[in-house]
Amino acid sequence: MKFKRSRAVKRGRIEIIPMIDVMFFLLATFMLASLAMQRLDAVKINLPAGRAQQMAAHEPLTISVDSSNAIFVNHQSVRLDQIEPMVKRLLQPDGNVVIAADDAAGHGVVVQAMLAARRAGAERFLIAVHRE
Repeated sequence: MKFKRSRAVKRGRIEIIPMIDVMFFLLATFMLASLAMQRLDAVKINLPAGRAQQMAAHEPLTISVDSSNAIFVNHQSVRLDQIEPMVKRLLQPDGNVVIAADDAAGHGVVVQAMLAARRAGAERFLIAVHRE
């Protein structure tokens, strides 16, 4: 004799929503734990106290090139081969060289003037512009 089963066989189900909740909780926990392991404070430095001294104000060396490609060092007209000895004589230690070139000046002349100043010992160049 065969008996009928009154109950249908239920298959097991995996609930995915609680598993997603647990995974997000673990992710947040590990992220916070990794942040806690990092040093977030800045380096503490005790700076010495002192008064600021007045720096010696000296005029920066200016090399100008006008629209006709004429070269001037501190408003004195020079040839390209005269730039190097003049810069050696006038350049202050750690001094800046200001390059003031006209819009119509040739790029090559400006670069040659900068190279001559670099050979004379200039290391820092500033480019002069007009504010609009």
